[in-house]
Amino acid sequence: MSDVSREFPRPTVLKFSMSDRPDDTLCYKIGYRWPRRLSTLACMGNSAHILVVDDDLGLRELLDRYFAGHGYRVTTVPNGRQMREVLANHRVDLIVLDLMLPGDDGLTLCRNLRANQPYDIPILMLTARGDEADRIVGLEMGADDYLTKPFAPRELLARIRSVLRRAEMLPRNLAASEKARLLRFGEWKLDTVGRFLVDADETVVSLSGAEYRLLRVFLDHPQHVLNRDQLLNLTQGREAEVFDRSIDLLVSRLRQRLRDDARAYIKTVRSEGYVFAASVEALQDPS
Repeated sequence: MSDVSREFPRPTVLKFSMSDRPDDTLCYKIGYRWPRRLSTLACMGNSAHILVVDDDLGLRELLDRYFAGHGYRVTTVPNGRQMREVLANHRVDLIVLDLMLPGDDGLTLCRNLRANQPYDIPILMLTARGDEADRIVGLEMGADDYLTKPFAPRELLARIRSVLRRAEMLPRNLAASEKARLLRFGEWKLDTVGRFLVDADETVVSLSGAEYRLLRVFLDHPQHVLNRDQLLNLTQGREAEVFDRSIDLLVSRLRQRLRDDARAYIKTVRSEGYVFAASVEALQDPS
């Protein structure tokens, strides 16, 4: 953090702490115009664009400086209206979204983004509320990760890097499916807004958040073998550990949802991973 703090005169700064660790304290001066970012930052080779949505001006400025110092392009806004304006005019690679916002709160914005955005932007929820129920709801709404204030900036940065690695884990020839309300494969349809399955008899089959994310990865990349490391990183945002079989358990749960058809759709490729063997069709009409 010293690379950020040194830019400010010590006698006239205030300290802003995002955790109880001394080295996670940033300094800034009220009313101070931020110095122009060093030109060396443009040479750091990281072009990912982070959008921070938080109504705390001090925190927005601090995260702007911190992320920029690590080579990211950063845009900060205080509310959902300005967030939508940025998204309408710029490509964004990840959104840091505060839960408690004026107007539409973070959960509402997250749900709307997942329903209406033409491409799935990774979302990291940021909030002062530590209730586990809020975290679960945020993840079920489609957030990729969740961090509670106060936090260490380094932890936030590590989580952002982890989420961004999900896309990088995919082979280059893979492309996300066309944005649609319904995705059909075989006799099944996936509602991407309600996040549930519908079988041939129009019976609704509920999915957990993890089951939905895994199925969506398969549907976005059919006929491509994905190994366990890729699937774990794409669905849970973390790297596989030795003897980690959580993906195998999750595949087993998803196969149970698909009943007798499961083996025809999700095939095991020995010593490699899994492949979704069915073709996928995007339906624009919910009917």
